[in-house]
Amino acid sequence: MAVTVAKKATPGFVWEWEGKDRAGKAIRGELRAESEAVAKTQLRRQGINVVKIKRRRAGFGKRITEKDITLFTRQLATMMRAGVPLLQAFDIAAKGHSNPAVTKMLLEVRADVETGLSLAEAFRKRPLYFDKLFCNIIAAGETGGVLDSLLEKLATYKEKVMAIKGKIKSALIYPSAIVGTALIITAVIMIYVIPAFKDLFSSFGANLPAPTLFVIWLSDGFVHYWWLIFGVIFGGLFGFLYAFKRTPKLQEKLDRVLLRLPVIGDIIRKATIARWARTLSTLFAAGVPLVEALDSVGGASGNQVYADATKRIQSDVSAGSSLNYSMQRTDLFPNMVLQMTSIGEESGSLDQMLDKVADFYEEEVDNAVAALSSLLEPAIMVILGVLIGGLIIAMYMPIFKMGQVVG
Repeated sequence: MAVTVAKKATPGFVWEWEGKDRAGKAIRGELRAESEAVAKTQLRRQGINVVKIKRRRAGFGKRITEKDITLFTRQLATMMRAGVPLLQAFDIAAKGHSNPAVTKMLLEVRADVETGLSLAEAFRKRPLYFDKLFCNIIAAGETGGVLDSLLEKLATYKEKVMAIKGKIKSALIYPSAIVGTALIITAVIMIYVIPAFKDLFSSFGANLPAPTLFVIWLSDGFVHYWWLIFGVIFGGLFGFLYAFKRTPKLQEKLDRVLLRLPVIGDIIRKATIARWARTLSTLFAAGVPLVEALDSVGGASGNQVYADATKRIQSDVSAGSSLNYSMQRTDLFPNMVLQMTSIGEESGSLDQMLDKVADFYEEEVDNAVAALSSLLEPAIMVILGVLIGGLIIAMYMPIFKMGQVVG
């Protein structure tokens, strides 16, 4: 039976479709594509005769997030461990979820399983929520009769990946909020405060200090061209993000630049290696062949440089090279990672060694993020003090000068 295969998410709209496979059996699913024509073309390539297709409308509170999928995976793993039948476990997870979109999706998966699809096939019909890694592990669990234990590994994996992403994001929230507030305060000073001082200074009849003249010049430009300034900033940001999502070469260049940044680059590299090792360890422990496992690892790393390197590693391994040798050729992995991989290959415990690598680098990321947070706070306060304090001093310099003359 033909179903939509899991692919890397593409930009565009979500399309819900109904059709028939090559055997004439009715099937349905969803995929992401830029237009209806592109969606139909993708489905035809999979041997699906489309009967009905429509664009799903986005609604507030309807989006299914990675956190929702992680929570469901943990719930399903716990219930399977407790011996709850699969269909009943889906009922419990679906009806107990606060997000109606998750409830709808899980009930649809349950219906597919009830009609004869395997759990992995039912998940593969929904690549927007269940990636290739997720489906491969589920398929391995069903084939080996160890679905409960592999669900446990999968839930742990998703929780740890979410945790490391959350720590990095939380470290950036505070400085982002401070910088945003500073920009708002600066804009208010430029638009409202400095023009008032300018009117006051015009009655002095004396030459103003150079810093004051410079700030007034900036204020005049901001007042007259604020729409252009904000348009360029937000338009440029939107254009960059739009191009970034659709241009792999731009992603690779930016990721390469980020890896070379001081302090930040080191954190990104460690987080990427942690996700890379954790993903490969989880897949290998699930019994997924190494070459097939590497197909999912690159995308899960979250960095285009490592994704491209993983493709080269996969090609070398499929040609007969060892994993350790293939990793050495990329010049992206520290010596410790290579040593642990070598030991794992020689001892037959590659999954355990990679797990230890992931644990080590996750702890390194925790420590680096904590250190970065402690350094960012005083640095940001100094920068803001110089910026806003400099504006205020520049505007009060003529008043101080006049006071000295009067005195």
